[in-house]
Amino acid sequence: MTALDPVIHADSRLRIMAALAGLPAGDEVLFTRLRKDLSMTAGNLSTHLRKLEEAGYLTQTKTIEGRTPATYLALTATGRAAYETYLTNLRTILEGNP
Repeated sequence: MTALDPVIHADSRLRIMAALAGLPAGDEVLFTRLRKDLSMTAGNLSTHLRKLEEAGYLTQTKTIEGRTPATYLALTATGRAAYETYLTNLRTILEGNP
């Protein structure tokens, strides 16, 4: 049977991966923008980002802009490949070819 990546499969993490995969490779998004776009609390988003980062699927770059801390997020090559594999496996399951 075709398996879905459990790290990605959780609803919130799938939404995060889809949002980041929509960016061109190498682009990043500001934490606050992603939080707003996904309507998630900062704590909930941080928890899911940590799991994705531990899996090697995304990077977080923390900077200071003026006096304000900023965190930028981007998919890694590994994360982009894992997301594409996830989508392929999901399509296989949905087409009835597990």
